[in-house]
Amino acid sequence: MTNEKKSRILIYLIAAIWIANGLFCKVLNLVPRHEEIVARILGNDYSRLLTILIGLAEIVMAIWILTKFKSKLNAIFQMVVVATMNIIEFIAVPDLLLWGKLNIIFAFLFIGLVYYNEFVLNKKPNSPITI
Repeated sequence: MTNEKKSRILIYLIAAIWIANGLFCKVLNLVPRHEEIVARILGNDYSRLLTILIGLAEIVMAIWILTKFKSKLNAIFQMVVVATMNIIEFIAVPDLLLWGKLNIIFAFLFIGLVYYNEFVLNKKPNSPITI
């Protein structure tokens, strides 16, 4: 299998993860734990609205991934967002995470997958990284 085909598959997988978390878990509230996490970190007053907005942002991230527009910037942004979000959750609400403190391992595996797809599979020989 070529790197291009592997990358295409990973792009669809990564985008599907963002859509699942954004649309199903947050916007449609099929996993209420996500709103509980937002409520505990940011407060109860606007937790539903903020959860929906976060979910919509995740859907936009999926669309951005699928467009491949500024893909290196997108990959960096994904890695920073996932790391930041998971470190905050690790410290503030580990009891609400699906796998508790082990959640951070899955987060960093996802970050590794994003990195591998963009900076290993899509690396152009002898070309500088442009964002």
